[in-house]
Amino acid sequence: MTTVLLVDDHALMRAGFRTILEASDDFVVVGEAATGAEAVAAASALSPDVICMDVQMPDMDGLEATRRITADPAIHAAVLIVTTFDRDDYLFQALAAGASGFLLKNAGPEELAAAVRIVASGDALLAPEVTRRVIERFAPEPASGAALLPIPTPTDAGREPTPEFTEREAEVLRLLAQAMSNAEIAAHLFIGEATVKTHVSNVLQKLGARDRVAAVVWAHRAGLA
Repeated sequence: MTTVLLVDDHALMRAGFRTILEASDDFVVVGEAATGAEAVAAASALSPDVICMDVQMPDMDGLEATRRITADPAIHAAVLIVTTFDRDDYLFQALAAGASGFLLKNAGPEELAAAVRIVASGDALLAPEVTRRVIERFAPEPASGAALLPIPTPTDAGREPTPEFTEREAEVLRLLAQAMSNAEIAAHLFIGEATVKTHVSNVLQKLGARDRVAAVVWAHRAGLA
Protein backbone atom coordinates (compact mmCIF):
# COMPACT_ATOMS: atom_id res chain seq x y z
CA MET A 1 0.00 0.00 0.00
CA THR A 2 1.17 3.53 -0.80
CA THR A 3 0.35 6.06 1.91
CA VAL A 4 -0.48 9.57 0.72
CA LEU A 5 -0.71 13.01 2.34
CA LEU A 6 -2.93 15.52 0.50
CA VAL A 7 -1.96 19.19 0.74
CA ASP A 8 -4.25 21.85 -0.74
CA ASP A 9 -5.97 24.89 0.71
CA HIS A 10 -9.27 23.92 -0.94
CA ALA A 11 -11.16 21.22 0.94
CA LEU A 12 -13.11 20.30 -2.20
CA MET A 13 -9.89 19.63 -4.10
CA ARG A 14 -8.56 17.44 -1.29
CA ALA A 15 -11.84 15.53 -1.24
CA GLY A 16 -11.62 14.97 -4.99
CA PHE A 17 -8.06 13.69 -4.78
CA ARG A 18 -9.01 11.40 -1.89
CA THR A 19 -11.92 9.94 -3.87
CA ILE A 20 -9.71 9.32 -6.91
CA LEU A 21 -6.88 7.68 -4.99
CA GLU A 22 -8.95 5.61 -2.60
CA ALA A 23 -10.85 4.16 -5.55
CA SER A 24 -7.67 2.10 -6.09
CA ASP A 25 -6.74 -0.69 -3.71
CA ASP A 26 -3.07 0.33 -3.55
CA PHE A 27 -3.53 3.80 -1.98
CA VAL A 28 -4.36 4.94 1.55
CA VAL A 29 -4.78 8.65 2.28
CA VAL A 30 -3.30 9.03 5.77
CA GLY A 31 -3.86 12.75 6.21
CA GLU A 32 -4.67 16.17 4.81
CA ALA A 33 -3.20 19.64 5.23
CA ALA A 34 -4.43 23.07 4.13
CA THR A 35 -1.18 25.06 4.41
CA GLY A 36 2.50 24.53 3.83
CA ALA A 37 3.23 24.68 7.55
CA GLU A 38 0.60 22.02 8.22
CA ALA A 39 2.14 19.92 5.45
CA VAL A 40 5.60 19.99 7.05
CA ALA A 41 4.17 19.00 10.42
CA ALA A 42 2.00 16.25 8.92
CA ALA A 43 4.87 14.86 6.85
CA SER A 44 6.91 14.47 10.01
CA ALA A 45 4.08 13.01 12.07
CA LEU A 46 2.52 10.67 9.49
CA SER A 47 5.53 9.51 7.43
CA PRO A 48 3.61 9.21 4.13
CA ASP A 49 5.17 7.63 1.06
CA VAL A 50 3.95 10.42 -1.22
CA ILE A 51 2.81 14.00 -0.64
CA CYS A 52 0.52 15.61 -3.22
CA MET A 53 1.48 19.26 -2.77
CA ASP A 54 -0.31 22.38 -4.00
CA VAL A 55 1.80 25.50 -4.65
CA GLN A 56 -0.26 28.57 -3.78
CA MET A 57 -1.40 28.31 -0.15
CA PRO A 58 -1.62 30.64 2.85
CA ASP A 59 0.90 30.59 5.70
CA MET A 60 3.63 28.87 3.64
CA ASP A 61 3.53 27.99 -0.04
CA GLY A 62 4.08 24.49 -1.35
CA LEU A 63 7.53 25.24 -2.74
CA GLU A 64 8.90 26.27 0.66
CA ALA A 65 7.14 23.33 2.30
CA THR A 66 8.77 21.01 -0.25
CA ARG A 67 12.20 22.47 0.49
CA ARG A 68 11.75 21.89 4.22
CA ILE A 69 10.40 18.37 3.78
CA THR A 70 13.12 17.18 1.40
CA ALA A 71 15.82 18.76 3.58
CA ASP A 72 14.69 16.78 6.62
CA PRO A 73 16.60 13.46 6.72
CA ALA A 74 13.89 11.95 8.93
CA ILE A 75 11.24 12.41 6.21
CA HIS A 76 11.40 10.01 3.28
CA ALA A 77 8.29 11.08 1.37
CA ALA A 78 8.36 11.81 -2.34
CA VAL A 79 6.71 15.13 -3.18
CA LEU A 80 4.41 15.40 -6.19
CA ILE A 81 3.56 19.02 -7.00
CA VAL A 82 -0.05 19.29 -8.19
CA THR A 83 -0.95 22.78 -9.33
CA THR A 84 -3.33 24.74 -11.53
CA PHE A 85 -0.54 26.91 -12.89
CA ASP A 86 1.60 25.71 -15.80
CA ARG A 87 4.38 28.15 -15.01
CA ASP A 88 8.04 27.54 -15.71
CA ASP A 89 9.11 29.27 -12.50
CA TYR A 90 6.96 26.90 -10.44
CA LEU A 91 8.28 23.89 -12.36
CA PHE A 92 11.94 24.80 -11.96
CA GLN A 93 11.62 25.90 -8.34
CA ALA A 94 9.75 22.70 -7.51
CA LEU A 95 12.46 20.53 -9.04
CA ALA A 96 15.18 22.56 -7.34
CA ALA A 97 13.33 22.17 -4.03
CA GLY A 98 13.50 18.39 -4.38
CA ALA A 99 10.07 17.54 -5.77
CA SER A 100 9.89 14.19 -7.56
CA GLY A 101 7.16 15.22 -9.96
CA PHE A 102 5.06 18.04 -11.36
CA LEU A 103 1.44 17.54 -12.42
CA LEU A 104 -1.29 19.96 -13.49
CA LYS A 105 -4.74 19.81 -11.90
CA ASN A 106 -6.39 19.43 -15.30
CA ALA A 107 -4.89 15.93 -15.50
CA GLY A 108 -7.34 13.05 -15.52
CA PRO A 109 -7.97 10.75 -12.55
CA GLU A 110 -5.90 7.97 -14.11
CA GLU A 111 -2.99 10.39 -14.61
CA LEU A 112 -3.06 11.42 -10.95
CA ALA A 113 -3.03 7.82 -9.77
CA ALA A 114 -0.26 6.95 -12.23
CA ALA A 115 1.80 9.95 -11.12
CA VAL A 116 1.55 8.94 -7.46
CA ARG A 117 2.64 5.39 -8.34
CA ILE A 118 5.59 6.70 -10.35
CA VAL A 119 7.01 8.91 -7.61
CA ALA A 120 6.27 6.27 -4.95
CA SER A 121 8.41 3.79 -6.89
CA GLY A 122 11.37 6.16 -6.76
CA ASP A 123 11.04 7.46 -10.32
CA ALA A 124 10.68 11.08 -11.28
CA LEU A 125 7.58 12.23 -13.13
CA LEU A 126 9.48 13.72 -16.06
CA ALA A 127 7.30 13.76 -19.15
CA PRO A 128 9.09 14.39 -22.47
CA GLU A 129 7.68 17.92 -22.81
CA VAL A 130 8.82 18.75 -19.28
CA THR A 131 12.25 17.31 -20.03
CA ARG A 132 12.61 19.65 -22.98
CA ARG A 133 11.69 22.66 -20.87
CA VAL A 134 14.15 21.67 -18.17
CA ILE A 135 16.93 21.14 -20.70
CA GLU A 136 16.24 24.48 -22.36
CA ARG A 137 16.43 26.22 -19.00
CA PHE A 138 19.40 24.50 -17.43
CA ALA A 139 21.57 23.06 -20.20
CA PRO A 140 23.12 26.43 -21.21
CA GLU A 141 25.64 27.54 -18.62
CA PRO A 142 24.13 30.53 -16.72
CA ALA A 143 26.02 33.78 -17.16
CA SER A 144 26.21 34.23 -13.39
CA GLY A 145 27.66 30.76 -12.91
CA ALA A 146 24.76 29.91 -10.60
CA ALA A 147 22.28 27.12 -11.17
CA LEU A 148 19.19 26.02 -9.31
CA LEU A 149 20.12 22.36 -9.71
CA PRO A 150 23.41 20.82 -8.52
CA ILE A 151 24.96 20.14 -11.93
CA PRO A 152 28.68 19.28 -12.17
CA THR A 153 30.85 22.14 -13.50
CA PRO A 154 31.91 21.90 -17.17
CA THR A 155 35.56 21.64 -18.10
CA ASP A 156 37.38 24.52 -19.79
CA ALA A 157 36.65 22.87 -23.11
CA GLY A 158 32.96 23.35 -22.45
CA ARG A 159 32.14 19.69 -21.86
CA GLU A 160 31.34 17.87 -18.66
CA PRO A 161 34.12 15.82 -17.03
CA THR A 162 33.08 12.21 -17.58
CA PRO A 163 33.04 9.88 -14.56
CA GLU A 164 34.15 6.27 -14.99
CA PHE A 165 30.82 4.72 -15.88
CA THR A 166 30.48 1.03 -16.62
CA GLU A 167 29.04 0.22 -20.03
CA ARG A 168 25.67 -0.62 -18.47
CA GLU A 169 25.64 2.58 -16.35
CA ALA A 170 26.28 4.62 -19.50
CA GLU A 171 23.38 2.85 -21.23
CA VAL A 172 21.09 3.59 -18.28
CA LEU A 173 22.13 7.26 -18.28
CA ARG A 174 21.34 7.60 -21.99
CA LEU A 175 17.90 6.10 -21.42
CA LEU A 176 17.32 8.37 -18.42
CA ALA A 177 18.01 11.30 -20.73
CA GLN A 178 15.19 10.04 -22.95
CA ALA A 179 12.80 10.43 -19.97
CA MET A 180 12.37 6.68 -19.50
CA SER A 181 11.14 5.35 -16.16
CA ASN A 182 12.93 2.54 -14.34
CA ALA A 183 10.33 0.07 -15.61
CA GLU A 184 10.81 1.24 -19.21
CA ILE A 185 14.60 1.03 -18.90
CA ALA A 186 14.32 -2.47 -17.46
CA ALA A 187 12.13 -3.59 -20.37
CA HIS A 188 14.44 -1.96 -22.92
CA LEU A 189 17.60 -3.58 -21.50
CA PHE A 190 15.94 -6.90 -20.54
CA ILE A 191 17.05 -6.60 -16.91
CA GLY A 192 15.21 -6.41 -13.61
CA GLU A 193 13.82 -3.15 -12.29
CA ALA A 194 15.79 -3.57 -9.05
CA THR A 195 18.97 -3.78 -11.13
CA VAL A 196 18.01 -0.57 -12.92
CA LYS A 197 17.53 1.18 -9.58
CA THR A 198 21.03 0.10 -8.55
CA HIS A 199 22.53 1.45 -11.79
CA VAL A 200 20.61 4.74 -11.44
CA SER A 201 21.86 5.10 -7.87
CA ASN A 202 25.44 4.47 -9.01
CA VAL A 203 25.10 7.02 -11.82
CA LEU A 204 23.78 9.71 -9.48
CA GLN A 205 26.55 9.01 -6.99
CA LYS A 206 29.29 9.22 -9.62
CA LEU A 207 27.84 12.46 -11.00
CA GLY A 208 27.38 13.97 -7.56
CA ALA A 209 23.81 14.63 -8.71
CA ARG A 210 20.92 14.84 -6.28
CA ASP A 211 18.24 13.48 -8.58
CA ARG A 212 17.33 12.18 -12.02
CA VAL A 213 16.64 15.65 -13.38
CA ALA A 214 20.22 16.69 -12.69
CA ALA A 215 21.46 13.51 -14.38
CA VAL A 216 19.33 14.20 -17.47
CA VAL A 217 20.69 17.73 -17.77
CA TRP A 218 24.27 16.43 -17.31
CA ALA A 219 23.76 13.87 -20.07
CA HIS A 220 22.51 16.52 -22.50
CA ARG A 221 25.38 18.86 -21.66
CA ALA A 222 27.89 16.05 -22.11
CA GLY A 223 26.45 15.06 -25.49
CA LEU A 224 25.37 11.63 -24.25
CA ALA A 225 21.74 12.11 -25.23
